[in-house]
Order: sequence, then structure tokens, then C-alpha cells
Amino acid sequence: MHPYLALGIAIVSEVIATSALRASDGFSRLWPSVAVVVGYGLAFYFLSVTLRTIPVGITYAIWSGLGIVLISAVAWVLFGQKLDLTAIIGMGLIIAGVLVLNLSKSSVH
Repeated sequence: MHPYLALGIAIVSEVIATSALRASDGFSRLWPSVAVVVGYGLAFYFLSVTLRTIPVGITYAIWSGLGIVLISAVAWVLFGQKLDLTAIIGMGLIIAGVLVLNLSKSSVH
């Protein structure tokens, strides 16, 4: 499996699990709780697959950066969380930081 595909699956799984964590209401609702456990299990499995070929610093920068942006978007769409200009600028800076790290000549892919 291509390592960036595995990383994409890991990120999406983590975002789904985090969204379900809120919906689980403290693990008091069965199906959202199941989604949390399965989602995080898949996320960490595919993250481990990614780490076979992509350095941990690059992997974690992409994982955390895109995870933050995606979960913020999900919270905005599904849970009515407000994103002000400062939050949007901050997410843009996170994405820029991930891009700079990935484009850095000292980062070995």
C-alpha cells in the first residue's frame, strides 16, 4: 500500500473516531462508542503502516496538522462550532507549516 494512502486512511479514521467520541456521550451510547474504538484502532494501524517508509517527523506533522484542520471542519459542520477569523488563520498557518516541513531539503522522504 502506498504510504500516503495509508496516512490518509489513518487521518480520516482518526477524525471519524474523534467525532464519534463526542457523540458517544462519555461512552454511554453503544454505536458511537464502537465507532471510537474501531476508528482509533484503524487510525493507529494505518499510522504504523505509514511509519514503515515515511519518517516519524513528517508523518506526525501531516497527521496532526490535517487532523486538526479536518476535525475543526467537522465540528463546524456537524456540531455548530464557530470558527472565527483567528481560528481560520491559525488553521492556514498549520497547513503552511506542514507544507514547509514537507518541502524542506533536510526532510528525507
